[in-house]
Amino acid sequence: MIPKSSYPSDQKILRVVSINVNGLRSSVSKGLLEWLEKSEADVVCMQESRITHVQWTDKFKPEGWHTHLFPAEKPGYAGTAIYSRLPFISVKDGLGFELADSQGRFISAEFDVGLDQPVHICSLYLPSGSSGEEAQARKDIFLEQYKLILKQWRDENRSVIVCGDYNIVHKRIDIKNWSGNQKSSGCLPHERAWLDHIYDDLGYVDTFREVRKEAELYSWWSNRGQARAKNVGWRIDYHACSPDWKSRTCNAWVYRDEWYSDHAPVIIDYTL
Repeated sequence: MIPKSSYPSDQKILRVVSINVNGLRSSVSKGLLEWLEKSEADVVCMQESRITHVQWTDKFKPEGWHTHLFPAEKPGYAGTAIYSRLPFISVKDGLGFELADSQGRFISAEFDVGLDQPVHICSLYLPSGSSGEEAQARKDIFLEQYKLILKQWRDENRSVIVCGDYNIVHKRIDIKNWSGNQKSSGCLPHERAWLDHIYDDLGYVDTFREVRKEAELYSWWSNRGQARAKNVGWRIDYHACSPDWKSRTCNAWVYRDEWYSDHAPVIIDYTL
């Protein structure tokens, strides 16, 4: 990750970060907020916040940041948050269907970044199906319902950056153990085909791959078997953007110098 000062002085940069914090209280205790202060991030999309509004006290809302939390109805579970240096024009919780909204899995924040239209920067926490057939069935229902919304946004020509933990790898390059996970949730053929659909058919852009083509750039590692130390990972955290952001993508990183969760922050710089 390079400092913004390394860009030409006349180039305005929007730095957007996505991170599954695996519990906001835990990640803050590991130094997340201190990292945010030095990250030069403009907008940070968090998933799996696992904190209620009552627990979300001022210690979790650093000075100088606009903050918004959408918790799950069930305490200690799921939830999303957005922290921003930029003021919100508006913020909307949810996608309009129960599976997403009861678990706090989506926030859309609207920003004026000086372009022809506002941009909606969103934090998405897509369900995991790894706990069994019922969980996978719920995930598949979510994918089908969310796909219709993604199409609607393209029909409306909405400018969007949907950051989040999608709980799906896309291609062989995005997972260390491709062959051994073909029957594992998150690497199932129909899940990867869903990503094909949103990128190839609906026209969304995996902006990370616009500038980072190399292998072994993962964003999540199991806590078992020294997966992190051996870099046996999965790239399941994405910025899926409307096409207007494709040419604006100028740099991307997975930040691994410090650890706040079992996921690493995915940082992308966009030119304005």
